[in-house]
Amino acid sequence: MDDLRTTLATFSPDDHKEFRQFIQRQRRKQNGRMDVRLYELLAQSREHTTPELLARLYPNEPNAVAYYALRKRLLRHLLDFLLLRQHQQDPTAAASVRGLLTLAQYLFEAGIERLAWSTLRKAEKLARTNEQYEQLNAVYNLQIARAHSPHADPLDDIIRQRNLNKKDADEEERANIADSLIRQRLRHSRLKGRAAESFDEILQQVLREYDLQEAFARRPALLLRLMSITRAAMLVRRDYASFAPFVMRCYHLMEKRHGFRPAHREAQLGLLLMIAHALYRTRRFTESVEYLERLRALLEAGPRLLRAAMWPRYTFLLAANYAFLRRNSESICLLEQMLRLPLSPREELTGRLGLGFHYFAEGQFQKANQTLQAIGRTDHYCEQEMGVEWVINRGMGEMLIQFELGNPDLAHNRLRAIERLLKERFGAGGGGYSTVLSYLQLVGELIDDPATASCPAFAARLLQIPSFVSLGQEDLQALSFFSWLRSQVTGQPYYSVLLELANAPESEPRA
Repeated sequence: MDDLRTTLATFSPDDHKEFRQFIQRQRRKQNGRMDVRLYELLAQSREHTTPELLARLYPNEPNAVAYYALRKRLLRHLLDFLLLRQHQQDPTAAASVRGLLTLAQYLFEAGIERLAWSTLRKAEKLARTNEQYEQLNAVYNLQIARAHSPHADPLDDIIRQRNLNKKDADEEERANIADSLIRQRLRHSRLKGRAAESFDEILQQVLREYDLQEAFARRPALLLRLMSITRAAMLVRRDYASFAPFVMRCYHLMEKRHGFRPAHREAQLGLLLMIAHALYRTRRFTESVEYLERLRALLEAGPRLLRAAMWPRYTFLLAANYAFLRRNSESICLLEQMLRLPLSPREELTGRLGLGFHYFAEGQFQKANQTLQAIGRTDHYCEQEMGVEWVINRGMGEMLIQFELGNPDLAHNRLRAIERLLKERFGAGGGGYSTVLSYLQLVGELIDDPATASCPAFAARLLQIPSFVSLGQEDLQALSFFSWLRSQVTGQPYYSVLLELANAPESEPRA
């Protein structure tokens, strides 16, 4: 396996274009640069062996020494390119502090000490204001190293500030360790089938061990991290009903006691998005939109790069809420506009699958089909990017679309593909997806004979699918598929049935 080629294979088409231009930035030997020729060979879909690369690059006389020197040069280009892009795309203050620190080091080496110290003070102020403790520690270390300069601050003051910052930096390091330990122990607990019972004990034990109870209560970035871990545990239990009030209580307690400063903007946005998502999953759609409005106000008042990074997730969740508030046409407009913008692969896949659902809810089956076809990615690619459950949802959506379009053969083909995936991956019974196999069996009977939906026995079997017993705890995606089957049985429009079930009290019977 060629590690350099593997790294290049992660580039998007735009990345490849920019990297090629980056290599040629010096404008020397533009048409005959060997590093460009090696890059183009490594970027091809077919992998070449080392002898083949030598023969292509040095047709007259293969030169292994020159080849490996060329690889090193291309690797240096790659590292420089990635460092530059990381700096350009980093929306946090850390990138600016690193830049100022680099400039200060250069100025010291150039002998311009007055300007170097002025630059260091700017870096110190920026890092302290934005709670960039690790970067601030590097600033103080450079200040201490250059304290002999006539332009330096008093050394005792620098050391005192450095020691105070070291406590905060050490607390952050302990939080990183605790984060990894909690996640690791949670994974082990989950494998043993005890995740729901042991999570609270795991959490408290690690926080006590690393003396972090108070830190998580007063630092938004650490609180966000803790809530992320808690959310992962709640996903195992499907217990959003407990998680939503918990994360809301933590957020408002933080807001009341300590407040959110500009340095906390990213953590505050993450917490608001988490609250809005938890409320969406617990069918509190109006409240979810209210928190999204608070998030939007912060996004519009904040840094442009941070707004660009979070806007797609905000839009996808807003569109999902609108669908259950009888505003599905607005959902479609939001997603159509979003998909015209440059998006990451994950964002584009999320947006297209969501838009397909919204079109389907409106009865625009042809548009729904075109939207999913426009994904243009194999199931294997989508599974690597989004996970197997996303692939199953996409396949089931395509199956129902083909049924509605009057293409039973295509619907059957997709159904068989999903069954094959589940059985090959999780065994004949489907493992945790056994309910999906039961659902597919009913859909298969409808595809064979749509009149089956009117049979009382069919309706009775529909109500026996285990995963749909408790509507209040059921995943909204699963509920949307169940709603389609129920609409076939009752003869009501799919969207009306979905809204009726999504907004029904948990205790209300479905039949």
